[in-house]
Amino acid sequence: MTHALPVRKIEKRQTRLEGLAHEQVALRRVATLIAREAAPEEVFAAVTAQAGRVLGADVTHMMRYEPDGAVTVAAAWTSTAAVGTAPVGSRWELGRQSMSSLVFETGRSARIDNYAEVSGPAADLARERGIRSGVGVPINVAGRLWGLMAVGSTQEEPLPADTEARLAGFTELVVIAMANAQARVELRGFAEEQAALQRVAMLVARAAPPREVFAAVTAEAGQLLGCDFTLMNRYDPDQMVTAVGAWGRTDAAMPLLVGHRAPFEGPDVSTRVFRTCQPERIDQYGPSAGCGPAPFVAAEIRSVVGVPIGIEGRLWGVMLAMTREQPVPADTEARLAGFTELVAAAIANAESQAQLTASRARIVAAADHARRRIERDLHDGAQQRLVSLALKLRAVKEVVPPDAGELRAQLNALVAEATSTLDELRELARGIHPAILGEGGLRPALKALARRCTVPVELDARVDGRLPEQIEIAAYYVVSEALTNAAKHAHASIVHVEVDAGDAVVVVGVRDDGRGGADLSGGSGLVGLKDRVEALRGRLSVHSAPGAGTCVRVELPLGPHPGFS
Repeated sequence: MTHALPVRKIEKRQTRLEGLAHEQVALRRVATLIAREAAPEEVFAAVTAQAGRVLGADVTHMMRYEPDGAVTVAAAWTSTAAVGTAPVGSRWELGRQSMSSLVFETGRSARIDNYAEVSGPAADLARERGIRSGVGVPINVAGRLWGLMAVGSTQEEPLPADTEARLAGFTELVVIAMANAQARVELRGFAEEQAALQRVAMLVARAAPPREVFAAVTAEAGQLLGCDFTLMNRYDPDQMVTAVGAWGRTDAAMPLLVGHRAPFEGPDVSTRVFRTCQPERIDQYGPSAGCGPAPFVAAEIRSVVGVPIGIEGRLWGVMLAMTREQPVPADTEARLAGFTELVAAAIANAESQAQLTASRARIVAAADHARRRIERDLHDGAQQRLVSLALKLRAVKEVVPPDAGELRAQLNALVAEATSTLDELRELARGIHPAILGEGGLRPALKALARRCTVPVELDARVDGRLPEQIEIAAYYVVSEALTNAAKHAHASIVHVEVDAGDAVVVVGVRDDGRGGADLSGGSGLVGLKDRVEALRGRLSVHSAPGAGTCVRVELPLGPHPGFS
């Protein structure tokens, strides 16, 4: 009998060690799930099951506190079907003297050692299931009470005194799993955001048309932020806003379409951004809040965030993100800023390109004006004087005595030289600015070029009537330069010229069968033509492989260039 007490102590210690070993194995199993990034629901189910088995409980529940004062079952386990569990996803209000309410009110672990001494619906339900005692431990995530883990026992003895501490080990794993899941969500969201920004940045880098950039920005931002609508507005000088980009989760519910104009006034977000030049937010839009444009009210917009778009220190417009049910997320202002910076870059690029194009156009127009003035001065001045001189020489020759043969010969030579000089001057004037182009248009001017070319030319000019002056001049000089190159450098045997004037664009193509090898970077006259064509928002391309001839193609738009108004 003297050795009975030590033996019982040893057995009790051994049982405790075995329990700790089982507990460590159970914790390791859950930790393995977390390490392989299992879904939170899978981790929750594993934690409740492992905790119930290790602690010798009959039922285990993991519950989440909701903002509206209810609790929702996130996971459940029972050792026997006779006890049963609350279904996952079920919810109920926090009741007095329930385990969930005790933990919620104190933020600490709670214990009920005898449900027979507790009243209330929760206690009645526990007694119906045969639960005699229970322990609940809070689950805190990022310093906030997220929920609780509760175990219940049908045994007469209360749950052991160390149940709270042992159960806390399992709740720590729940917190780690949730933190990992949140981190993965945030990382995935960051990657998606960077990918969206990169797609827009690529559009900006390749100088895509502003309308294309605006459409991409509103779509990318709306899908990334989970909004119902995104809208980009431009502030106009007449106190109006113009929608330049729009996206909606469903096309039928779009509150505004691109091109829509409306005054910005009253307490809406666009007006607030215009006045403050800062991000603005309204989380309660609509008639009841006394704000919101009619299209937004009709689309049942609840929450709107607006971020300003600034260009070189001036307010250009606003980017709006809108939702119909929940408020726009709190970080929307910061996340939209990345998109508005790309919009600003796209607008600045387009404005710079427009300024460059306008500058080129002014230079080309000034050069054409100078050519016309020189051609006119030559025609009205030097040419007329040479014509007059030739006529006077012929008149003098007629009165020379028949016996003055040497003088007559000299006068004949002077008349021939004056006539030759006049022809050269006329050819020079024709090259400076062809009078036939201004008088008859592009088709007769091209026919004249073809006739004068030393290489046979096949001309197909599908041009009806007159074209804008700058278009005719550009097309003429393209053909003229290409024919000159074919005759002087390409050693071609034939040149094909095609001009097609459609409703929106004039296409000029000149190809020869010469030796090829023409290069725009070689300083040829094609470089000047390229500047002229681009000043008209056109495109010039040259294909000239050695030995395969040369093909010059030009596209000159007839209509207004799409862009900023």
